[in-house]
Parts: sequence; C-alpha cells; structure tokens
Amino acid sequence: MDNFEEYIRQGEPNKAEKAKVWKTAIGLQQVDGLKPSDYLVETARQNIEGDITIDEVKQRIDTYYKQHPTQTNEDRTEEADKVSARIAEILSEQTFTFSPAEYIAIHRRLFHGIYKFAGKIRDYNITKQEWVLNGETVFYGSAESLKATLEYDFEQEKKFSYKGLSQQEVIEHIEHFISYLWQIHIFGEGNTRTTAIFLIKYLRTFGFKVNNNLFAEHSWYFRNALVRANYKNHTKNIHATNEFLLRFFENLLLGENHILKNREMHVQFVEPVNDPVKDPVNDLVNDSLKRNILQHLKQNPKANYRELADKTGYSTATIKRHIQELKKMGIIERMGSDKTGYWKIIEQ
Repeated sequence: MDNFEEYIRQGEPNKAEKAKVWKTAIGLQQVDGLKPSDYLVETARQNIEGDITIDEVKQRIDTYYKQHPTQTNEDRTEEADKVSARIAEILSEQTFTFSPAEYIAIHRRLFHGIYKFAGKIRDYNITKQEWVLNGETVFYGSAESLKATLEYDFEQEKKFSYKGLSQQEVIEHIEHFISYLWQIHIFGEGNTRTTAIFLIKYLRTFGFKVNNNLFAEHSWYFRNALVRANYKNHTKNIHATNEFLLRFFENLLLGENHILKNREMHVQFVEPVNDPVKDPVNDLVNDSLKRNILQHLKQNPKANYRELADKTGYSTATIKRHIQELKKMGIIERMGSDKTGYWKIIEQ
C-alpha cells in the first residue's frame, strides 16, 4: 500500500481520492488475515492513473484467476484481490440507502462467486475463537431470529433523532449502533468487511470525512474493538467495553491521535509499570481534546464539565474522562470544592 502514498501526497485530487479508496479496500482484508497479490496492487495503480476503469480492473482480476486458479483453503489471495476491487468500486459510488436490504446487498456484491451464501442470512449458529479473548467467542445472534433482530435494529436507528446532539454524542451513538449491528453477525463469513463498508457509506450521509488510513492500517484493531465491545464474562471479571471502539471512532472522525494497540485489548493484558511507550507528556501532545480543555481552563479555571462540553463540542461524559486523565497525569489539580473551586494547571 505504500505504493499509493505518492498519489495521496503529491497527486491530483482525483488520483488522491482513488488512492485512499484502494488503501481502504486492501487494508480491510487484514480483518481476515488476507493479503492481496502484487498483480492486484499494480492493476489498482493503473486505475488510479486513469488508464483503466474499475470495471476493467475487475475483468482483469477475473481473467487472471481463470488462467491461474490457485485458490485453496490455505491460499485465499483470489478472495483478497476480488473483494478489494469490489470494495473500491462500492466506495467510489455516490449512492446509499439506509436499510437491511442495502446491508445485505453489500455482502452479495463483495462475495458473489466466492461464497455460496453471498448475500444470504445464515441459517446456522456460529462461534469464533478470538485471539483477543484468549480463544473464547462472542455470543452472536441466534439463527432463528437474525432477520427480525436486524430489522428491529435498523428501525430503532431510523427513529432515533440526532437533533441537538453534539458531534461527539452523534459519533458515540453511531458507534453503538454499528457495534450492535456487527454482533448480530447475520453472515457466516465476511461480516466485518461488510459492516465496515456499510459504516463508511453511512457516515458519509452525516457529512463526515472518513480518515481512510484508519481502515487501511488498523482494520484488525477495528475488529478486535468490536469483539471487546460485545464480550463479557463476569466469572473472570471481564466486562464489555466500548473504550477501544470509541478510540478508533475519535481517530477516524475527529482527528484524534489515540495510540491504537491490539495487545492492550487482550483480556489478559496487564499494563507494564514502566512502559517506555506510555509517556504522559507525549500522550498530552498527541491529544487535541486535552490541549483544547487546557486552553479553556487557562481562560476560565472555574469552568465546569457542561461549559467545557459546550466549548469543545464533546459530551460531558467524554470531558469527565479526559479531565480525570489530566489529573492522573499531574497536569491539573482541583482546588477547593466541586461547586466553588477551580482548576489549577501545574506548570511542567
């Protein structure tokens, strides 16, 4: 994918957009441990250059694998190549309908000719051993109620009003919806890639500019974050958490710079006492919201959570979380009571 960076940095706007789409398309194959071939990458470059259309890309890939039938259970390069080209096509289209039919149609378009069940709701129950859960599985939707559950979630989302919500609150709600949608897992395979494409298209209807690099470079993190958001085991003191998924979304849409590490999501992860990578000062520099909060506190040390939320456009819950982190980092200190006190910024 590094071959596409030249188009993003220096290329014409049209070429840059195509390059971003291809980076996302190829990067998303990582969620299933797949890697497209050099042939696909070179063919994508020709599309970015404008030498061939996306239809011609797909035709060339189909012809190539008719002449070189190498796909096996171990070698899924053909799947990676074909699905990458189809993702690039879908993301290049300025069309979208928020409906279960659209969601299912995306799966059909991505996997027709690859899976016999492309575009079909599974009629069997599934489990998936997850590395991040130390071999355990998320409880996915029951095959008997998948269609009804899918339609219910879409209907609830349609009814939900985003009016009056801050940008942060909008993002948090979409994050919850996508998490629930993924957990239903109506497809036997290809569920995460389908959900990611649907999410990108849905976010565009809100006017969000999606940071394609996140899906290109952190698609496995995205999947693991969905897993952690939908797994709980009280006997082992493991609780479902959307913390990691929210980090991904804030980087994706708000330009935050949360460090995304898969190992931190593992259910047995223990943070090292002296982690050289975790530097509070560096974390602060890389977090634009914390810098924003500090700037407002310098101007008004008595500002409360609600006032900071109004100033920054984030929810009060998010402001509280970042305030607590700033306190733990020794950057700020509360002086006096919660009602009449003020925030003191400690010089460093």
